[in-house]
Amino acid sequence: MTLRAGWSVTRIALVLYPFGAGAAAVNVFFAALIFSWIGGPVLSTGWSILLGGLIGAPATWFFARHIRHLMDVADTGDPANRRQE
Repeated sequence: MTLRAGWSVTRIALVLYPFGAGAAAVNVFFAALIFSWIGGPVLSTGWSILLGGLIGAPATWFFARHIRHLMDVADTGDPANRRQE
């Protein structure tokens, strides 16, 4: 196992979590508004924030893993290490 330079995935996730949870809360709220067009309930702000916090945790973790991967690729400087997308 090699030591990586820079922040760990956990630290990146903790720093980005408020942004991920906020974005998820807004998306949950707007999804509830769209769902209300076919008879669904409109979520309150509190429920949207709560659900956004729950959905934002795994989403932020996966995003932090992606950022850490990009940092590792940038540190190696080896084009063969890059994912083919």
